[in-house]
Parts: sequence; structure tokens; C-alpha cells
Amino acid sequence: MLSSVTWPCAALCEADLAARTTLAVGGRVAWLLEPATPGEFVSAWRAALERGFSPRVLGGGANLIVDEGLHPCVVVTTARMTRLFRAGLEENAEACGFERALAAGEGGDPVLFAWAGVPIPGLVRAARELGWTGLEGLVGVPGHLGGGVAMNAGGRWGEMWDVVESVELLSPTGEEIELRRTDARPKYRDGNLAGAVVLAAWLRLEHGNPDEIRQRMRDYLSQKSAAQPVTERSAGCVFKNPDRELSGGRSAGHLLEASGAKGMRRGDALVSPKHANFIVNPGKARPSDVLALVEDMRRAVLDRTGIQLETEVKIWRGPGTDPPTPPG
Repeated sequence: MLSSVTWPCAALCEADLAARTTLAVGGRVAWLLEPATPGEFVSAWRAALERGFSPRVLGGGANLIVDEGLHPCVVVTTARMTRLFRAGLEENAEACGFERALAAGEGGDPVLFAWAGVPIPGLVRAARELGWTGLEGLVGVPGHLGGGVAMNAGGRWGEMWDVVESVELLSPTGEEIELRRTDARPKYRDGNLAGAVVLAAWLRLEHGNPDEIRQRMRDYLSQKSAAQPVTERSAGCVFKNPDRELSGGRSAGHLLEASGAKGMRRGDALVSPKHANFIVNPGKARPSDVLALVEDMRRAVLDRTGIQLETEVKIWRGPGTDPPTPPG
């Protein structure tokens, strides 16, 4: 019986994932593990591997579409790993690693150490309150720090990897790794982590003027709100921007709008009238509706322009009908 399996952290059997995604659609998962610290996350991941599972990670549920049904897998969530530390303070040193934490913040350097489950909006607010600049461009971006680093979240005003100094990672096989910015090769919407999971990150910001930081955030958020459905249930941008030479400099949103995608609908899944690269869920959309609409959008652009759009949103597809009993 699945319910008789024990794990090294809090765990839910046959957990519903719909409420854990920003689009509010999705099926269930055989096991949802909820570690409270990076150390517990490592133990949970290794326990899943030992029991024959290939675990997946779930952050804030942004940029994700989960297919319906019961997914026969283990998902490890960062939802409880929400600690954020200011380097250089002795009371935070143990959690960050004594020598490094004190050295990183020596002289009042603007350095933060964040666990993977820190919500990006909270991270942006914390930097603002400290008067530290560098994260304003992420205002309005949902999800957790871990996903933001893994996908190099951001946009026209800046990306996550602009401020990352180093990342503590867990490889798919359960090995702990540190990746420094000097050795990283982040790309557009891709932290280039080779499948590794973010446990925590060191972020180096700059001292700034608090009033100017607040004003920039207000300006950026106002512009985003005017052009994107930031207050509606969505998974963010559906498609990546294509190669500029191939598209004549047009973004995915422009290509979709020119191809008539705005207002397309499948059930309660709707292409936003505000921005053609967003699917919103104004009612009770089903995963099958959303996935069919993704393909409708892709086909519309291909038929009109010959350009094959690549999804930015991650899709968990095709669960079986019943989860297998894990070995052991």
C-alpha cells in the first residue's frame, strides 16, 4: 500500500496539485513530499531514488501545466523552505555557514542567502525594504526562488541570474553541488543547470536609494499590469520568444496576436485578450483544455508564419491510471 510508505519529512499520499499551481489546474500525484529545510530536501530526494522513483521538484507552481489523472511519481516541493537570511549578521551565520556568511556580509555588503522556497515577490520586497537594488525587474514575477534560478526568470528589466553569486544544487542522482556565477552559463529562460535542483542561492545586490527603488518597482509593475494579465490565474508566458532573425525581431506574443490567437478558447481555458502569449483560467479549466489550447496557439503561428514556437511553460504529461507500489 502506498499509504504505508514512510518518508524522512512531511508527506501526502495522492495529493492534488491543482491548488499548488498558479493556473489552478492539474491532476494528483502518488506522493508529495514537503521538506522544511535544504537538508530535509536532500534526504527526501535520496529516499525517493532508493525506492525506485525518479522524483520531480515543485516550486511555486508557476510556469507549469500538470496533466490530469493520477501521476505515478514522487514530487518534492519547496513550499516550506521559505527562509531568507541577510549575510553578515552573526545570528544568521549558522544557517548560512559561519565563515562564508560573515565574510559575505563583511562591511555591510548587500548579500542575501535564500532557500529555494522563498517566494520571488517576498524576495523583491525584502530587498526593497533593505534599500538594495538589483531585483526590481522581477516585480510581479510569481513562483519561488528555486524555479526562478532554474529558469532564469525575468524580462526586459532584468533576470534572476543578474544577481546570483552562487547556487547550492542537488543533482538528479542526489549529489550536492555548488555552482558559482563565474562557472555558470545561464541562457534566455534557462539557468542551464543540467537537471539539477536548486536548494539555495547567494544573491549579491547593490546599495541603492530606497525611494528610487520603490518608484522603479511601481513603474515596472504598472507597465506589466497594462500589458499582461498579472492578477489572473495563469502559468505565465506559454512560449519562448523565437530567434530574432527567424521572426524578424517579433516576439512570441506579437506572432500569436498576428495569427489571431487572442481570445482563442477551449472550455474555460482562454488566451488572454490582454496578451496573446498567456492562457488564463477564468473558471474551471481542465488540463486537457489548456493543453489543447497550447497546440491551437502553436498551430496558428506555424500555419501563418512557418515558425514553430517552443514552449516556455513546463508540461507534466501522461500519467498512468494507477501508481505502482514502490519497492521496499
